[in-house]
Amino acid sequence: MGGVTNDEQGEAASLRAAYDRQLRGAPAVLAPGVECERDGPVIRTVGQARGFVQTPADLGVEGTALDALIARQRDYFAARGEAVEWKVRGHDRPADLPARLRAAGFAAEEQETVLIGRTDELAGGEGDAGPAGVTIRRTADPADFTAIGALLTTVWDMDMAWLGEDLRGRAAAAPDDVVVFLAEAGGEAVSAAWIVFRPGTDFAGLWGGSTLTAWRGRGIYRALVAARARLAAGRAVPYLQVDASDDSAPILRRLGFVVVTTTTPYVWTP
Repeated sequence: MGGVTNDEQGEAASLRAAYDRQLRGAPAVLAPGVECERDGPVIRTVGQARGFVQTPADLGVEGTALDALIARQRDYFAARGEAVEWKVRGHDRPADLPARLRAAGFAAEEQETVLIGRTDELAGGEGDAGPAGVTIRRTADPADFTAIGALLTTVWDMDMAWLGEDLRGRAAAAPDDVVVFLAEAGGEAVSAAWIVFRPGTDFAGLWGGSTLTAWRGRGIYRALVAARARLAAGRAVPYLQVDASDDSAPILRRLGFVVVTTTTPYVWTP
């Protein structure tokens, strides 16, 4: 990492090792009807909008055996008529995994950056309350989840209603571990974000943060980070983890998050 000190490199390596050890496995909270199945070193999640494959940092499988493992996942979801996402981190092994996924018909989507921050440094104070005219509140209201699906559909210009339903199911199944925040202006949803706690680990994950174009650059994203960090601090969770877009990563780095790796979805579609 250019311009990064040895101490920062050491911190990133230590955080990356903890991330691999504690978070590389089955999702913390599954919505009703969603299940996880193991196939050798991989865990596949079934019953979502598209399938999901999670792996350890080192698969321990190479060559033709790896090709067969990849083909089994693809064919499993093909039989269901579903797309499947295989999540690959930048430091994963074997190094030719992305090439073998592409050879099996998987296509890379946009790369994101994995960052980790210290909760106690991110909880903030009154300065992180958000801009004037914007209210940030915690919600478990089903109507708000529907509004979040509509908000994300507008932001990303694709049907994201399924995510509102997924959030509704996960928050209902584990209200202490999936906590959603909604940012509103004049009664309109302008941004939404959630935190997913991972009991038994040192981490909670920050997700969402998508904001309507007209409301970007006003501090809403930062305020949502602080709101969730305060919640994590109250539960003595030391670290917050984010998979960040190119728009969000610079904000998070300014707040003190450390880059530990990248993550790229490889997707096969029927």
